[in-house]
Amino acid sequence: MLVSAKIYKNLSMIIGAVGLSVGSAMADGIVVTDVYAIASSPMAKAGATFVSLKNEGETDDRLLSATSDVAKRVEVHTHLMEDGVMMMREAEEGFPIPAGGELLMKRGGKHVMLMGLNTSLTQSVEFTLTLKFEHAEPMTITVPVDLERK
Repeated sequence: MLVSAKIYKNLSMIIGAVGLSVGSAMADGIVVTDVYAIASSPMAKAGATFVSLKNEGETDDRLLSATSDVAKRVEVHTHLMEDGVMMMREAEEGFPIPAGGELLMKRGGKHVMLMGLNTSLTQSVEFTLTLKFEHAEPMTITVPVDLERK
């Protein structure tokens, strides 16, 4: 029985690693796909990360925050129209991910903001980002930088 448990654990780790390498990951029913980051230039002090989160579980969840060693500060952000001007703001309560639903983070909308970059986010760079949820365990994902992505 102990050998079977070890094989299962190793197989789960391999499947998880393969999932991350092809651009998706899963934890506690939250499936992460379509992950990428952009930066405005090699000298930029800020960048943004975009991701799709699907909740295949039976319980509503919420993306609360994120962390990364690539930036001094990381926040979940949204765009708001204030007095005719489009502004980015931290979503202090995070973003809901309803059971059976999806949270789409894309340019011009919800995103993970990286502020005080410690390194240049240039084409083909990769970094890790840890997503923190209300219910699901934290999930660390690999984020590729793609400056050409729209």
